Amino acid sequence: MVVYAALLFVLACTAVAGFQAALVLGKPWGELTCGGRWPGRLPLRVRVVPLLSILLLGLSSLVILVRVQWALPKLHAESHVGAWIVVGYCVLGCVANAVTPSRRERRLWLPVVSCMLVASLIVAWQ
Repeated sequence: MVVYAALLFVLACTAVAGFQAALVLGKPWGELTCGGRWPGRLPLRVRVVPLLSILLLGLSSLVILVRVQWALPKLHAESHVGAWIVVGYCVLGCVANAVTPSRRERRLWLPVVSCMLVASLIVAWQ
C-alpha cells in the first residue's frame, strides 16, 4: 500500500510539474493558478511562482521516494521528518485551493492536492 501511495504521489507531482512548466513557458492557463488573478498567460515576473513550485514538487517527490527506499537509501532515516514536511506542504496546498477565488482552479487542483495529501500521509505514517 505504501509503495502505491508513493507512486501515486510522484505521478501527481509529475503531472502538476508539467502544468507548472507549461505556465512558465507561456501557456494561457493563468485562470487555473494564483487565484485566477491573471487570465491567459502569466506575466513574466509572475512565472517565477510556477518555477518555484516545480522545484518544490521535485524535492517533495524525492523525499517520498527516499522514504519508501526507492532513492538515496543512506537518507532513509532522515526522510521521516521530510515526509511530514511534505504532508504539511500538501495541507497548505489543500487550504489554498479550497479558498481560492477561482472556481476553475479549485475544481481542478483541490482533488489533485487532496490525493497528494492522502498519499503523502500514507507514506509518512509508515
